[in-house]
Amino acid sequence: MNQRETFEPAAGKTQDWRALVAAVGPAVAGIASVLLAYSFQQTLFSDLRNYPFTVLLFFWLFGTMMWCAFGVVRHAEAVAERLGEPYGTLVLTISVIVIEVSLLASIMLHGQNNPTLARDAMFATLMIVLNGMVGTALLMGALRYWEQEYNLAGARAFLVVIASLAVFALIIPNYTKTEPDPSQAPMKALLFASITVLFYIVFVFIQTMRHRAFFAEPAHGHRTESEQDALHGSEGGSGSLAFHVVMLLLTLLPIVLLAEFLAIIVDFGIEDLGLPAPLGGVMIAILVLSPEGLTAFHAALVNHLQRAVNVCLGSALATIGLTIPAVLTIGLITGFEVHLGLDEVQTVLLILTLFVSGLTFGGVRTNVLQGTVHILLFIVYVALIFSP
Repeated sequence: MNQRETFEPAAGKTQDWRALVAAVGPAVAGIASVLLAYSFQQTLFSDLRNYPFTVLLFFWLFGTMMWCAFGVVRHAEAVAERLGEPYGTLVLTISVIVIEVSLLASIMLHGQNNPTLARDAMFATLMIVLNGMVGTALLMGALRYWEQEYNLAGARAFLVVIASLAVFALIIPNYTKTEPDPSQAPMKALLFASITVLFYIVFVFIQTMRHRAFFAEPAHGHRTESEQDALHGSEGGSGSLAFHVVMLLLTLLPIVLLAEFLAIIVDFGIEDLGLPAPLGGVMIAILVLSPEGLTAFHAALVNHLQRAVNVCLGSALATIGLTIPAVLTIGLITGFEVHLGLDEVQTVLLILTLFVSGLTFGGVRTNVLQGTVHILLFIVYVALIFSP
């Protein structure tokens, strides 16, 4: 037996163990954290003024939930690949939205009423996606490939619906006589929820059935064999459909259950320490968007910009299209106030972002300049959180 034959089985076993840890590890860590948090709830969360310990609690909960979020996306993508469209897209979207809504509900229902939390989370999602994620993906791809191509029709379809929903949900409420606050105007809240759901359903029909070609890689785009291998190697995973469905549920459950404890720390930071209120929405957006952000960056690096565009813009659309109805429904059931309208500075920044995004995706090639502009807009957004 030669040296190569000796080491190949060992390498195969190592890869199998790594795949197993990646598939099962988040669920195991999440379930263990849930058991620990519920068993020692009084001890762990009774004295949050012990700031070093509270910081450690936050990083433990946030880190575990982040790992579980990556696991959820991994299994959801595997399920999506096996089910095909349109069911695959719906599984992935619903999984991510469950994470966001559970976090929003936990923080909304814990401690003092925070009527602007949902608005802050959706605005943070739009800023992180349209400026942070898009800008980073464009810049990374442009630095490596000089220019990149994408499907113009698909990007336009995304932006048309995102712009309409963003203005409808985050700007128009400031100019109606009564805001769509469920506790004050339940019929208007139902109208807003119904229209946003309808927007999203129509788009999913267009994306997965009628005009699927709009969201495919341009036919004239070329990439090397190694880039194709890198892209396909990141998708799906081993295991049966039943295995990934079970692991998806087991990985999603700890996020929902741990959201209550993370809400305790977030409320303490905002109410007692005087941290900026929008930080709650930013934290939710980061937790939800991080797995998809890394997916988009990887796609841009292997010269698959259309996938990066689909992931980024699809995240923004799904969040704003499905979170609004969920949050308004929670408000109707519980009687909590929900304020959707942005303030003046946020409104200007949102309109500028939508305008620049329209120009960025107004052609068929992207370069360093466009990525840099979006990143600078994201830096402005972060600065305004701490110095409004």
